[in-house]
Amino acid sequence: MAEEDAPTPARKIELIEFLISQLRRHRRLPTPPPFPAPESADDQGCVALGPSLSPAMILSAYRQGIFPMAEPDGTYGWWCPDPRTVIDLQEPHFPRSLRRTLNKGDYEVRFNTAFKDVITACADRATTWISDEIEAVYGQLHRQGWVHSVETWREGRLVGGLYGVALGGAFMAESMFHRERDMGKVALAALIERLRERGFSLLDIQYETRATSVFQPDQIPRQDYLERLRAALPQKVSF
Repeated sequence: MAEEDAPTPARKIELIEFLISQLRRHRRLPTPPPFPAPESADDQGCVALGPSLSPAMILSAYRQGIFPMAEPDGTYGWWCPDPRTVIDLQEPHFPRSLRRTLNKGDYEVRFNTAFKDVITACADRATTWISDEIEAVYGQLHRQGWVHSVETWREGRLVGGLYGVALGGAFMAESMFHRERDMGKVALAALIERLRERGFSLLDIQYETRATSVFQPDQIPRQDYLERLRAALPQKVSF
């Protein structure tokens, strides 16, 4: 799950190397559907490349532990990285500074009231994998009840939030943003508490970022993640 950060010079070099790797990847990765086994991913975690996506493709991918990201050339990479980053819902870690913010309570948390605004804010950064088509298709999935937003509001303004996909007892958090200090993290803390209350067993954040590192997420092998996902999908819980 990503949050807005200004790219550093080192990050710009990483992005250039990433673009080069994409050009190489186009010559060898299959095009879905169907999706290859997640274990067939290349050394960066990409399973397949395709020219388009649909709600049905996205749900099928998530059920197999795979998620999409828009590539710089307009195609879509389908990813299952190894290791995978998850947050322990049994014993979540909230840093002391965030606890102080949570205790102030000078904000409001809402669910599913401004999904379009949340995903647009998540995409509003210098480098993004959230294309216009991703916004549109995830919007369809939101209206169908599969995709959800968590929002933080202050004085009637949307100041932070995140969105993700709920399948069974698994929640795959996709991206988050903040317009005021800690408000993206507050949304993630609210998500954790909601998932705990509703009986979810898996919170997948895909990658550890600077923003999510304060929650001390776990890096687990791909195979362990896939086993946890298979166990979570049959759960009868509701977001």
